Amino acid sequence: MTMRDLNTLDRMLIEAQHALDSVFGSPTPMRANPAGDESDIVLDEAERKHAAGLMRINHAGEICAQALYSGQAAVARDDKTRADLLAAAAEETDHLVWCAERLRELDSRPSLFNPLWYAGSYAIGTLAGLRGDGWNLGFVVETERQVEAHLEEHLQTLPQADIRSRKILETMKADEARHADHAQAQGARALPQPIPALMAAASKLMKTIAYRA
Repeated sequence: MTMRDLNTLDRMLIEAQHALDSVFGSPTPMRANPAGDESDIVLDEAERKHAAGLMRINHAGEICAQALYSGQAAVARDDKTRADLLAAAAEETDHLVWCAERLRELDSRPSLFNPLWYAGSYAIGTLAGLRGDGWNLGFVVETERQVEAHLEEHLQTLPQADIRSRKILETMKADEARHADHAQAQGARALPQPIPALMAAASKLMKTIAYRA
């Protein structure tokens, strides 16, 4: 039995299903949680709330990553670029699941605004992809470098006793650096100002809101 070519409606339905799975579903990770069997130390209430706020930001960031990569892949002109974007998105699914698991362990929940984060990020990813694959990859590099920076900030402010969250963030940070390096090697173009500054401002707004809600 041969698979038929996907038409526009098919692709739209697939994208919609991916959005629902990312925001409301329970995706299956490819890798085990890096926190492993690390014991979960009981945090005081202030530490727990702070750790949960940071992990909620990171979960929201992974919602954004799923949307960005999906939007970029949907309009990528080169099959290799599209495959690389989808491969990176698959690894980001691991991050999404790990952050969700840690939020439950911290007796907390994801951001209430995740549908909004997904919709906005998908639109941005699509616009970036329409500029061509060089700009598409450049957007990946800039996004991942900014994510690396905020993960490092979180590692600095995370309660010292929260080893489980720390293990997750360290693995995420290494993955983001690898994604950026790979995109750079594939011919990413440096994004001109004010695009990086606008990306940073949008990220700051998301982090401020997601920390609390």
